[in-house]
Amino acid sequence: MEVVVSATSFLFIYIMKSSTTHSKRILLFFVLALHLASCKKGPENKNTDTGAGPAEETQIGHTPVNEEERDAGKPKFNINELPISKVDLGEFPFFGLPEGLVTTNRPIQRKYDVLYVALDGIMTPLEGKVWKTYISAEGGYDEWSLPYFQKSYDDIITSVDGVKVFDGKINSEEYERYHDDAVYMGEDGSIGYVGQRIRTYVIRRPDGGNIYVQLAGDGVSGSLNILQEKPFEQTISILKSDKIQKDLEESGKVVLYINFELDKAVLTPKGAEAVEEVAKALRSDKGLKVSIHGYTDASGDDAHNQKLSENRAQTVMKELVSMGIDAQRLSFQGHGSQNPIADNETEEGRAKNRRVELIKQ
Repeated sequence: MEVVVSATSFLFIYIMKSSTTHSKRILLFFVLALHLASCKKGPENKNTDTGAGPAEETQIGHTPVNEEERDAGKPKFNINELPISKVDLGEFPFFGLPEGLVTTNRPIQRKYDVLYVALDGIMTPLEGKVWKTYISAEGGYDEWSLPYFQKSYDDIITSVDGVKVFDGKINSEEYERYHDDAVYMGEDGSIGYVGQRIRTYVIRRPDGGNIYVQLAGDGVSGSLNILQEKPFEQTISILKSDKIQKDLEESGKVVLYINFELDKAVLTPKGAEAVEEVAKALRSDKGLKVSIHGYTDASGDDAHNQKLSENRAQTVMKELVSMGIDAQRLSFQGHGSQNPIADNETEEGRAKNRRVELIKQ
């Protein structure tokens, strides 16, 4: 570039000294062309070409982070890592209402239900005693304060060694995944909608009856859910083998309540005892053949219920075979939530609909 400029300057001086106007014009045109050609050349690339392509731009103050790596760094919920609270909390649901706040309607309280609780952004089903309600200000909307509602419960829960384990929202994919199974959604106090900010607290108890508290609210009211973990207690007695055999002989059908693990086709110890009574009945009548029909309640979508009912019926059949019953005497079918025999709107009714029927062949 420096050489070209020097040459241009020399020619310019020479032109000005030329005596002929025509010569000046020719030489001036040449000088201008030479100068323009030199300007089109960019600065030399002082970097050696290694074949690796252009260098990437570096953003100062910003380090790219992989989302999976970022999420992997977050602590995951683990009940065993929480402190144990030995504070005497009194009777369920343990907590009253802050001064000036009231329940909008009569609270819903059940001795046993399944409640979905936000843990790590996942609505997780837990079973036990449930209490839930809508809460508003006694004096109306103008007196409602969401921060007052939230801080009141935050302070009282943490004062008894409770821990806030989640504070956030669930996304639409998570809502679509779980909401069909949460048949109570729409009841007073329901929590778990898209866009709803949820705070979840856990009070870990030494006896295993851990307490989960969920809060949500907006500019006019709040929702409060309290669950104390408690395993399901079967109140329907197991039919004995003689009763099973009698019902099959007289009506060709018997309804059984065989316990499985929650939302699984795995027998509980009580469930295995019920299947043993069926095996005894089949051993008493060597010519008896039965078809095992599985049913679910109306929780969940049809496809899920159908598959679950089939798997549970098949589990009963496999258990009978393992007890020495010839597989040729057995068959199984699943019917999902079809043909309910009780109201699916109540937990008692849903418990009756989760059944196994034996049909004489």
